[in-house]
Amino acid sequence: MTIGSRRYNVDGKVVLITGAAQGIGRELANILHARGASVALVDIDRAGVAAAATALGPRALPLAADVADREAMRQAIADAVDHFGCLNVVVANAGVVPRPATLRTLDGRDFDRVIDINLTGVFNTVRPALDHVVTARGHVVVVSSCAAFAPGMAGAPYMISKAGVEQLGRALRVELAPFGATAGVAYFGIVDTAMTHDTLDRDDLGRALDELLPWPLSRRITAAEAARAVADGIEQRAPRTIAPATGWGPYALLRGAVNVVLDTRLARDPRVHDLVRAVEARVRS
Repeated sequence: MTIGSRRYNVDGKVVLITGAAQGIGRELANILHARGASVALVDIDRAGVAAAATALGPRALPLAADVADREAMRQAIADAVDHFGCLNVVVANAGVVPRPATLRTLDGRDFDRVIDINLTGVFNTVRPALDHVVTARGHVVVVSSCAAFAPGMAGAPYMISKAGVEQLGRALRVELAPFGATAGVAYFGIVDTAMTHDTLDRDDLGRALDELLPWPLSRRITAAEAARAVADGIEQRAPRTIAPATGWGPYALLRGAVNVVLDTRLARDPRVHDLVRAVEARVRS
């Protein structure tokens, strides 16, 4: 989806990506670099982000910073601009998932960590970059999730944070429009990353949660597929990007009606009851 007929060619542009040492962020850096962009790679993993930048070459700048640290992100943006001379595109991609827990049993520190990285970290990334993006009439992508419009039992902090990111991105698109800049929200279903394997595949309760998702919502995509969707969305100045579109696309459009029915069904589902009890028992053991 585009604004008017404007296309946005990333060749010669400068793009900053958080969470760029691995997964979607690293794949996105590879794709945009191959399309001619210079990339500033930001990650808390100093060695990992340095390796990712080295693999790309001289048009890649590694920046070690924690997105939850507001001053560190302000400095990372400044360093990227100092190095490349401008900043056209920002992708706020860094994120974490909590250990499975209900809101009743969740440790407050775990809640704060997820919000600090997934939601406040997006603000910390985007806010110091906005003057540069406006000057360049560029584009911002905030990475939400299809979890933003799905029920969040046993993982509510993640869903809460991603719903907040969605609202941040929607507000930002309207606020940037008078200045010729744009913003978009990226939504993913289940992406085959190390985070997914740790959360769903290597954890008994995670596997049980995964099994509750019907096809095609349970379909997985690779990090490269997710990154390609974001890269294409940037070049279209897309207000939203959903991958995989099959299943999650209709859900996104119809969620107002679907969620009324789904929440009622889940609240009555004995399998969900058993899962919630199992999660609470493990947390308290």
